[in-house]
Amino acid sequence: MFPAFFIPLLIVFSPPGPKVEAVNFESRFGPFTGAFILREVGGGEVARYGGEACKKRLAPCSTFKIVNALIGLESGVLKDENTLFKWDGKPKYIKAWERDHTLASAIKESCLWYFQEVARRVGPERMKAFIDKIGYGNEDISGGIDLFWLDRSLQVSAEEQVTFLEKLYTGRLPFSETNVTLVKRLLVHSSGDCWTLSGKTGSALTEGKGSLGWYVGHLRSDGREYVFALNIEAKDGASGAIARQMVIEILKDAGMMPR
Repeated sequence: MFPAFFIPLLIVFSPPGPKVEAVNFESRFGPFTGAFILREVGGGEVARYGGEACKKRLAPCSTFKIVNALIGLESGVLKDENTLFKWDGKPKYIKAWERDHTLASAIKESCLWYFQEVARRVGPERMKAFIDKIGYGNEDISGGIDLFWLDRSLQVSAEEQVTFLEKLYTGRLPFSETNVTLVKRLLVHSSGDCWTLSGKTGSALTEGKGSLGWYVGHLRSDGREYVFALNIEAKDGASGAIARQMVIEILKDAGMMPR
């Protein structure tokens, strides 16, 4: 039995945080201009690269599929991850799109036509109402109900992307817990011991050349949670796939993912 004056002391050791100082951002970005923001969920900003580029609004491209999926589910256009839409039989830009798709496979393959159909079925009025509630980017869908996120009217910055993602991963968006949980599960890209990486790429072409790439998402690492957004721009060679690999290498540099 402890003496009356003795108070046991419980010491809790937190896992070490990211080693952001180990990241050579200029080297990682190489020929691209762009921005990167890493924020601990509920804990503030961890890293920022790109200066004013972090505030620059750009087309969200396929990163908008996160929002589109949530709105599709909440509006009832999509029932669950198995909601099937039929391919129209016409050739598509990417071969993997030339088949019937479910929400799960459409997220995995970033199938444009599937999410265009989701947007058409949601319709302009409901789409606008949801985007206004979310406060996503400039909230402008005037570029056409199935085109507005594709280098048209809708624009969003890296800052706005991480703010949206933090709300998503803390349950502060106007969507049911069931729908949020489903979309978060579909966004998981890879995982290992003590870490899980989730995210969505986005790409844009200008005159047939890769001019913009995005990768936005969430990392669970050693019991901590982070959200991030990275974009790159170039006259050619920019893509979501490259942006994703850049994020992975940055997170590895910072000791947040294993090599």
